[in-house]
Amino acid sequence: MARHTKMKVLNSINDIGVVPVFYNGDIEVLKNVANSCAEGGILLLEFTNRGDHAWEVFSELEKFCSKNLPKVILGAGSIVDAGTASMYISSGANFIVGPVTNFEVAKVCNRRRIPYMPGCGTASEISNAQEQGADIVKIFPGSAVGGPGFVKDVLGPMPWSEIMPTGGVDITEESLKPWFDSGVVAVGMGSKFISSDIIKDKNWDLLKERSLSVSKLVKRLKEKKG
Repeated sequence: MARHTKMKVLNSINDIGVVPVFYNGDIEVLKNVANSCAEGGILLLEFTNRGDHAWEVFSELEKFCSKNLPKVILGAGSIVDAGTASMYISSGANFIVGPVTNFEVAKVCNRRRIPYMPGCGTASEISNAQEQGADIVKIFPGSAVGGPGFVKDVLGPMPWSEIMPTGGVDITEESLKPWFDSGVVAVGMGSKFISSDIIKDKNWDLLKERSLSVSKLVKRLKEKKG
């Protein structure tokens, strides 16, 4: 069962503006990632459904966060079917993210009051996702579907839309500024943020510093836009 309400999750995504996207099969690595991000002010983490028995690893991470990092909002990503969504929700997922839009996943999430951020690549897909109850839609892959220009063009006729791009988002101001200038509410960040060198070297201090830097940058960009 989710530890955080739907409103709390959506408000946190809007306020923090960064959702780290990460998978690793080693629970100790995941604990350190979650802790470092949290210490840097990023209290969100999207665990991607990738490896064998991934949901079991997720369950262990959620137990750890519940006890040691209660403010961390843990969700599940790369979800494409209702069965998998239900499994993660039962394991404590506070939000569900997918690379595509699936109506059956939307229904499962709506029944449990869990935010669902489906993947979209066109204005029609965004509209259909909103019809299915999605408050925030994920454009994926962000750079390939048109980048910040696509977001700006969609928000013209659909200004009520809340959009989060994943893919093609870097940790630099040069990358982030155009996205937030275009009107996104948040960005999903994967290997550019939690990079392979950090994992290989177990450089958790660097991840904490990066989290602090990125969270401050995003806050400044959002305040300037607002």
